[in-house]
Amino acid sequence: MFARPEFQWVERRRALSWLANLWYSLIDWLNRLAEQHPIGFNIGLALVIVAVALLAGHIGYVVWRIVRPSVRTERTPQGTGAVVVDAATHLARAAELARAGRYAEALGHRFLAVVLELDRLQILRFHASKTPAEYVGEARLDDANRASFATLVAHLYRHLFGAVPCDETAYRAFGATAEELSSGRGGGGGGGGRVVPA
Repeated sequence: MFARPEFQWVERRRALSWLANLWYSLIDWLNRLAEQHPIGFNIGLALVIVAVALLAGHIGYVVWRIVRPSVRTERTPQGTGAVVVDAATHLARAAELARAGRYAEALGHRFLAVVLELDRLQILRFHASKTPAEYVGEARLDDANRASFATLVAHLYRHLFGAVPCDETAYRAFGATAEELSSGRGGGGGGGGRVVPA
């Protein structure tokens, strides 16, 4: 009967007893400080309250700054501020950038114009979240045109994303291939066998 746990009078140690002891020691120290130095204790307590208020304000400000752009985006009506417009607008922007000597940026607009034109012809489906390489696999093109399209994507990646300098010659070659693809003359097929039936 005396072997049961309730009759064992040995004090057991809990896993976090050191944390509880530390807390009680802090409380005792604060009580002694309040008794021995009441003015210093009150000043220290006021400083701690101000520090906690400043910290809470800063946390609130950071959370507000993080949440604010998404709230602003949700309120924006659909279609306003959209970067993607139509193929002709992107062609004009590409020409403007090329005249300014910004060929790598012009490649991006030139490629987007091709994709939008192929979307209009229902050869692929445009979506802003797709990568250029995804369009190559999706496009319903014959082998020669698919190879031309893959070449365009390779040049785009090399110059726009790989930071390889792009000059006027490379831009004009890119534009010629893009023009052939969007007009149906690409890949040496004479424009007759461009679309592969679904």
